[in-house]
Amino acid sequence: MTGGQALLQALGAMGVERIFASPGSDWAPLWEALASPERGYPEYVSSRHEETALGMAIGYAKSSGKLPAVVLHTTVGAMHGSMLMRSALHERIPMVILAGESIAFGEPPARKVGRQWLRLLTDVGGPARLMEHCVKHSFALNVSALLPKTIQRACQLAAAAPRGPVFVSIPTEYLMEDMKLDLAPAAFARLPQPSPAAVEELARALDAAKNPVIVTEEAGRDPAAVRALVSVAEALGAPVLEGWQPYYVNFPRNHSLYAGVIAEEVHPLLKESDLIFLVESVLPWHPPSALSATKVAVLAEDPLRMNLPYWGFRTDLVLQGDPAGALEFLSKRIKKRSGTWQAKSQPRDVPQPSGAINSAWVARELNAAMPADAIVVDETITHRPDVLRLLDRLQPGSYFEASYGGLGGGLGIALGVKNAHPSRPVIITIGDGAFHYNPVVGTFGAAQEHGLPILVVLFNNSGYASQKRDVSNYYPQGA
Repeated sequence: MTGGQALLQALGAMGVERIFASPGSDWAPLWEALASPERGYPEYVSSRHEETALGMAIGYAKSSGKLPAVVLHTTVGAMHGSMLMRSALHERIPMVILAGESIAFGEPPARKVGRQWLRLLTDVGGPARLMEHCVKHSFALNVSALLPKTIQRACQLAAAAPRGPVFVSIPTEYLMEDMKLDLAPAAFARLPQPSPAAVEELARALDAAKNPVIVTEEAGRDPAAVRALVSVAEALGAPVLEGWQPYYVNFPRNHSLYAGVIAEEVHPLLKESDLIFLVESVLPWHPPSALSATKVAVLAEDPLRMNLPYWGFRTDLVLQGDPAGALEFLSKRIKKRSGTWQAKSQPRDVPQPSGAINSAWVARELNAAMPADAIVVDETITHRPDVLRLLDRLQPGSYFEASYGGLGGGLGIALGVKNAHPSRPVIITIGDGAFHYNPVVGTFGAAQEHGLPILVVLFNNSGYASQKRDVSNYYPQGA
């Protein structure tokens, strides 16, 4: 078989069901392989922009739990998509990203490739060198015979803890070669579990605490973790806060122990607590030094946040591993308390605006109108507090944040969610600033081409409010 066929066979053997692509002239051998009558290849979903393709992969992976592949156009396409690669790295979203390159530049006896490969598209070290800081692992394939097993290993590395994107550049010349497919079994590593002794120690610390508080931002990545977290919170009678920017529905928002989203620099409940339990929480308060006298226990797949240059929070007990299993085990070890914390009733009524509508009114109307099985993707910034507060019908697995450090991927992420769940309504809430950062025409074109209808609710405050606010905050009497 050809290298292009071997690539598809290797991805299929590792359980990859989707290839999201925004390709270029490096991928003709792959298209020829896809056009052959072979069966068992992943579904190929082409789009018109690299951020759309990577956004779709992120949305698909987050909402389905399955490993996707992405195909990009060499150095230039990879750089176009690097912002969303970085997002996937920080969010620990596994995917295999492939970019083509040329290594012979058309010199005989190599196959002829266009002159653009030497003049316009090539950098020293190729796309793998350019992307090495944006992904978990980056590798330039340097021997054609290693292609199938390299793809297998890329899938394994992407799914191993801490999960994340893996990048492989593949010379177009290799995709055209004849090769033997020799695939040995390649199992995925299971996510690590904290030791029973560590969980027992945590259970004792929580039992001894008089006012434990739980903070989470990303537990909702796995709905099973949310169910276990509810059991832990109910046993402790402890309030549960979501961090400043929750990326999922991490706790039922209509539960009596739900204390809302942290808006203050340091939430009052945290100041009153004698033990704070961080469950997949990145930024429970700010700055980290603002609360250093209270004991802190941490449970996460990547508890010390290795991709951040600084974290700085107090840590009295650190448990690394899959939160779902650890929380389930923990819920059976905690002594059930008689008294529980009670949330103060929050006003739910939003008055009808007398003039222009506002974000709270829009969020309330959306909450009332959307079907029970709707999925919401959010790329709002200044409107986010109202969206999070008022969309209280959303269940775990039905909400995904789309702005991990960079705006412009939300529409693609919504398309990826829709691709994973074609029968469910998908709604994206987005600010006007974020909307302009998105490749709107290309993404809407992909939605039309692949029959992926989404509802876009655009919150338009006619400007970049966060930028204006920073100037007035820093220079209240300034020019």
